[in-house]
Amino acid sequence: MPTKLWLLGFVTVVTPALAQTGTPIMGAIMPRYQTAKMNMVEAAQLMPEDSYSYQLTAGQRSFAEWIEHNAGMNYGMCAQITGKAATDAPKVTPKSPKADLVKALESSFAFCDSAFQSMTDEKSVQPVSLGGRQYVPVNVMVALLTNWYGHYGNMVGYLRTKGLTPPSTARSQKK
Repeated sequence: MPTKLWLLGFVTVVTPALAQTGTPIMGAIMPRYQTAKMNMVEAAQLMPEDSYSYQLTAGQRSFAEWIEHNAGMNYGMCAQITGKAATDAPKVTPKSPKADLVKALESSFAFCDSAFQSMTDEKSVQPVSLGGRQYVPVNVMVALLTNWYGHYGNMVGYLRTKGLTPPSTARSQKK
């Protein structure tokens, strides 16, 4: 019996690790992408509409501007991953209703989903062309992750000053 339990434990731990050894680049990027996407979309959904115009201090982006900025950035940078520009990006402004801004953010991540999911380790290091420029997809993906985590960190401040628990904190408290 102990041998069977040991074998079951070994297979449970080693199998996922072996599955990732063939894709070290995308195996590292995809979980972080999924977390960043979840954090951004849930934060956009959580903030009440009447607080979308809120700024932490004068001169900073409003919460709505963070959502609009990220949606636009997603379309632009995820196009650089595949070399295929978005053709159906919703047009929103920081004055757009919350529902439209959230939908634009969700749509931009759907566009990014197709870009990220189309990548393999091999494809991620092959340059692509877009608008007369060359991009290496893995560089763009890392830059996006860096931007998303930084932007989410800013948005967390807005949520907390409104008395709201950020989505990432709420998830960790459920464990």
